[in-house]
Amino acid sequence: MSNGVKIVHRWTPSPVAYVGVMVGAGTRDELPEENGMAHYIEHCVFKGTAHHSARQIIHAIEGIGGEINAYTTKEETTFYAAILTEHVQLTLHLIAEMILQPTFKKEETDKERMVILDEIESYNDQPSELIYDDFEGLVFAGSSLAMPILGTRKTLRHISSKPDFARNWMKNHYTPDRMVVFCQGNIRPEKIFRLAEKEFGALEKRSNPDSRPTVDRQSTDSQRRDDHEVTYTKHTHQVHAMLGGRAYEIGHERQLAMFLLNNILGGGSLNSRLNLSLRESRGLVYTVESTYTPLSDTGYWCIYWACDPEDYEKSLGLVRNELQKLREQPLSASAMQKSLVQLRGQLAISAQNQENSALAMAKSMLYHGVSPSWQETFDKIAQTTPKDLIDVANALFNTENHYILTYL
Repeated sequence: MSNGVKIVHRWTPSPVAYVGVMVGAGTRDELPEENGMAHYIEHCVFKGTAHHSARQIIHAIEGIGGEINAYTTKEETTFYAAILTEHVQLTLHLIAEMILQPTFKKEETDKERMVILDEIESYNDQPSELIYDDFEGLVFAGSSLAMPILGTRKTLRHISSKPDFARNWMKNHYTPDRMVVFCQGNIRPEKIFRLAEKEFGALEKRSNPDSRPTVDRQSTDSQRRDDHEVTYTKHTHQVHAMLGGRAYEIGHERQLAMFLLNNILGGGSLNSRLNLSLRESRGLVYTVESTYTPLSDTGYWCIYWACDPEDYEKSLGLVRNELQKLREQPLSASAMQKSLVQLRGQLAISAQNQENSALAMAKSMLYHGVSPSWQETFDKIAQTTPKDLIDVANALFNTENHYILTYL
């Protein structure tokens, strides 16, 4: 739109539509003393607007059989709902009202602060999830990306003490240039554009006056090698471990090659190299997986596994062995073809999940201004060569880029 808000729509024949707003504001936009603000706002806008109470918001969507949801990441906050297509207008209006006219009544936000505190404690009880936050804290130490999305007890008390804290944060960071209105379903594009213009067209064109703090893609020189290996005592039955390092940002020329390489290493299939080595061949773990997370100006890759304490050193050696193989042994033509065939099927199946597809579409629009189909994305990935994978593996999997976190 003329004020900078982006709109993206994908037609599908489904009677169910996914509609929402993605805002490019998350944890990394927070100051240390306001850590948890983006997630706090995500919760509190559901607690009442200028025209609807918390219960009315819930009943408005749930009462028509829909599902309304929201989530916060290090870089985005997203509000969306799944509804029958005839309810798109009502739903987008309600989401716009939540974003543009939240009331932050103290009696409601105080209750929600307690909910978030319970969420923090619940998270702390799940080492397989908590380790991802702690690992990001290790890899991005010294930057806002190291802060936890949920915040802390201390920061939550601070940011919930006055409604103006949240209102001012939203004013500064929920700017039109960071907003994407998205919809996927059996609806004419013209209707979505018209509804988006109605709800968000009156917003004044402006940008965030506070530039987002950037993070260099490479590890900081100030970190000693000792800082790359950390162990926390959690008194868990198993050892939970994570190994990884910095990686390519969104839009990097090697991003898609890394996406393919990660899928080969330890993606979501049982025939990934890590799963075959640690689980199928030796029975050392129940779960082992690798993840590649590109961010706007940096990124990271990581491998997570949990095992009995006596198997930790052996498992770590096997993980490193698989990384070294990818650095030294190029895939044969047949192995490369099999990897591409597998990934093509995975992308096609994933695209059938309307929720994931709609959210991925919105994120692509936020950062690229376009949203390619899964086939267009795969066609670019298919241009990757075995040499490309070797180059990526040597750039990212070298031991100088290794960080290791363990829970004992």
